Amino acid sequence: MGAKTGEAYKERLKKAKNNVYANGERVEDVTEHPAFKNVIDSMAKLYDVQHEQADKMLYTSPTTGDKVGMTYKHPTTIEDIIARREAIQEWARTSQGMMGRSPDYLNAEVMAMGMNNDIFAEADPAFAKNARDYYEYARENDISLTHTLIHPQVNRAKAEHQQKDANVALHLVEERSDGIIVDGIRLLATQGAITDETLVFPSTVKKAGELDDPYSLAFVVPNNAQGIKHISREPWDYKDNKWDYPLSSRYEEGDTIISFENVFVPWEKVFVCGNSSICNRTFAETNAVAHMSHQVVAKAIIKTEFILGVALSIMDAIGIDQFQHVKDKGRDIMITLETMRSHLYRAEHNAKLDKYGTMTPDFAALDAARNWYPRVYPSMTEIIRVLAASGLTGIPTEADFAHDEIGPIIERGLQGKNLNGYERVQLFRLAWDLTASAFGSRQSHYEYYFFGDPVRMGMTYFDNFEKESYKNRISDFLKEATKQPTIER
Repeated sequence: MGAKTGEAYKERLKKAKNNVYANGERVEDVTEHPAFKNVIDSMAKLYDVQHEQADKMLYTSPTTGDKVGMTYKHPTTIEDIIARREAIQEWARTSQGMMGRSPDYLNAEVMAMGMNNDIFAEADPAFAKNARDYYEYARENDISLTHTLIHPQVNRAKAEHQQKDANVALHLVEERSDGIIVDGIRLLATQGAITDETLVFPSTVKKAGELDDPYSLAFVVPNNAQGIKHISREPWDYKDNKWDYPLSSRYEEGDTIISFENVFVPWEKVFVCGNSSICNRTFAETNAVAHMSHQVVAKAIIKTEFILGVALSIMDAIGIDQFQHVKDKGRDIMITLETMRSHLYRAEHNAKLDKYGTMTPDFAALDAARNWYPRVYPSMTEIIRVLAASGLTGIPTEADFAHDEIGPIIERGLQGKNLNGYERVQLFRLAWDLTASAFGSRQSHYEYYFFGDPVRMGMTYFDNFEKESYKNRISDFLKEATKQPTIER
C-alpha cells in the first residue's frame, strides 16, 4: 500500500467505526461529528502533503519498493536524520506546530523499537520479532497511532499494586496460547478518537517495581478492538468558524481515556508482558526517547516561529514596537527560538551510530531542550497576552462585522495602525485562540507536561548528568591553590 492519502485516512476511520464517546454520547462516525471532523480534515491534509511534496516526504521502502512516509525512515547517516527532520517540519508547518501528536511522533517510536529491539528479546525472542514486524507493518500501511503511557491518578502516593482498587489500572488478566487478556483503564491518548491503533507503553519517567509486573505491558491494539472504549474529554472545537476560532476549529486533537474491558491482544502484537525491568529500560535502550525528542524539538521550533510571528504582528498592529519593554519581550521569544535551533543543530550534527546501526541524534542536546522548553512555553504565551492587553478581550465575532448597524461602528472603533477593524480583530482572535481560549490553555498545559512532570524530569536530568568532571575541576583548582607559597607579612 505505502503512504496513504487524506481520503484513504478518512475512509479507514469510517470503516473502523472506533468505539468513541464524546459529550455523553457514542459517536457513530468521527469523520462527520462536530468534535472531530475539522481536525480529521487537518490530519488528512498531512497525508495529502506527503504526495504533494513526495521528494521531501516519501522514500522507497526497502522491503516492498512502495513509496512510504519519510517520518518512518530508519536513519543510518546524518543526512538521513536531517531529511527526516525536514519532513517533520514540513508537516508541522501545516498546523503551525499546534498538533502535538501528529503521526511523525509515534512513527519515530515505532521505528526505534522496531530496529533496536534486543531488549524485548530478553523475555522472549518472539517479542523482538514482533517489534520489527510491527515497524514494517505500520510503515507499509501508514498506520496512524495514538499511545497511552500512564495509569489513572487514583493515589499517586501508592504503587499500582497498593491501590485500594488494584484492578482499576490496565493490567494483565490472563496469558493464553494465542495471546493475552488485559483489563483496566489508561490515560491519556491524544488523538485517540481519530487514529487507527493504540500503542500501550510504559511511562517515560515513572519507574515500576517487580510487584507492578502485572501492570508492566507494551502492546499495540486496533482502536476498534472488542472491549475498547475511547472516552473523549470535553471537545474544544466550539464553533465551526475558522475566522472566530482559527486554531481550535482546525487543530483540536482531543484526548481520550481508554477503557480496556477484557481485551484480547494476540501474541504477535505484544512487545512486553509482565516485566517491569524491561518496561523501565525500553525508551532508553531502544533510543526511542532520542528519536521522539528529535521530532518534538523540530516541531517546537515551528511552533515558536509562529508565536513570534503573532507577537510581532500585534506589535505592528497597534504601534507598540518602539517601546523598550515591548522589544525586550520580543527578544525573549527570539532567544527561545534561536536556543531551540541551536539544540537541534547540535543534536543532528553530533549524531552517532548506535550499536544497532541506527544513526541517533545527540540526546544530551535534545534532553536539555525537552527539559527547558516546557518551562518557557507559558512565558511566551504570557507575552502575547501582555502585548495584546485589553485588546485580547475586545474581540467581536465575524458575524458582528457583517451586521448592518454595528458592523461600521466596530470597523471604525477597532482599527489598528496599519489594519482596518476587521483585520485587527482577526489577528487578535488568533492571539486569543493561541493563548487564552480553552484550546490555547490546553496548549500551554500540554507543552508543560509533554514528557511528564517537569519536576520529575528535572530530577532525572540532574541524576543522569555527568557531574564528576566538574567537581574534580574544583578540587584540582583548590589543590593547586594550596601549593602556592604563603605570602609573609
